[in-house]
Amino acid sequence: MTSKFLTALPVYNEVRYVDDVLDEVLEFSPHVLVVDDGSTDGTSDLLAQRTDIQLLNHEQNRGYGAALRSAFYFAQRRGYDALVTIDCDGQHQPRRIPEFVAALADADIVSGSRYLKQFAGDTPPPEQRRRINRQITRELNERLGLKLTDAFCGFKAYRTRALEQLCITQTGYAMPLEVWVQAAKAGLKIVELPVPLIYLDLSRSFGGALDDGETRLAHYREVIDRSLTNYSKRTVASSACGLGGEDGEHAG
Repeated sequence: MTSKFLTALPVYNEVRYVDDVLDEVLEFSPHVLVVDDGSTDGTSDLLAQRTDIQLLNHEQNRGYGAALRSAFYFAQRRGYDALVTIDCDGQHQPRRIPEFVAALADADIVSGSRYLKQFAGDTPPPEQRRRINRQITRELNERLGLKLTDAFCGFKAYRTRALEQLCITQTGYAMPLEVWVQAAKAGLKIVELPVPLIYLDLSRSFGGALDDGETRLAHYREVIDRSLTNYSKRTVASSACGLGGEDGEHAG
């Protein structure tokens, strides 16, 4: 689909995985960006020693959504045709990156789905997380006219020109919900690709009160409501966001 794409990884305290994951990503993507979101476990030291990646550092932890927003800005400023996002915790398979890029030939956003098909070696998701994913995915489809099967998979590919239609303000794990609202309202074409269901970190914290499932579900619904309200208040997404630099962001 494109001659120049960037693969970006949001990273926070992934010292166990980061080097091995990056080594594998580099086999399938010649341009790699890591957004280190204020790591304190030694991840930053490992990243600083590498010369084969591009690096952005958030001085303090700002959240998953904030890290991806930095990647969005970076891809647009540096003239990439497409952006792939992949997590650094070992649950995504870098060898699938070319497949995601190729699928952009007929889509604006390509999103991984852990529920489109079964793969050998799939691991069962934590029941609470699966239940909330299923509920929010159904509500997004009903409210936006989408046909998603997995609202929260972090393995995605975007045409850079599609990113210009997005104005992301959510800094945490609810950020994908804002993406879906804005993408649907902008009429972007969305395609899902099946990916294996791999959970290596069953103890992930969503942050304070959000570790409670019902609180998190209510928060996600609030984000959808607010995203719909905010979208209706503006006419051109890019004019609200622009391509300015991010506060507290340093290139390495």
